[in-house]
Amino acid sequence: QVQLVESGGGSVQAGGSLRLSCTTSTYTTGLNFMGWFRQASGKEREEVATIYLSGASFYAASLKGRFTISHDNALNTVYLQMNSLKPEDTAMYYCAAGFGGWSGPLPGPNRYAYWGQGTQVTVSS
Repeated sequence: QVQLVESGGGSVQAGGSLRLSCTTSTYTTGLNFMGWFRQASGKEREEVATIYLSGASFYAASLKGRFTISHDNALNTVYLQMNSLKPEDTAMYYCAAGFGGWSGPLPGPNRYAYWGQGTQVTVSS
């Protein structure tokens, strides 16, 4: 069982920045990609970004340029740097762990095997 723990959420004013972290509890054989998702109140879960063990990273088109996903060498910790935050970025942010081979730039939630509990990000205007 892999446990993912997110941290770094909080409240910021519009235009501010936050860096989220997601740490896996144990080294996991076969872990190949990690993703960040978010879900705002009353809305569907949205895929934010994906990063592969190779370092290849992909973003939702609407977020590219403001958000940056990165990881340490073994995907033990994944980061999401969020800049120029907007009130519409307010959501619960979740990280997730995926296994196996190439699953596309934004694999979708069904391709992820483990999920964290989430960290709240609130952006005020």
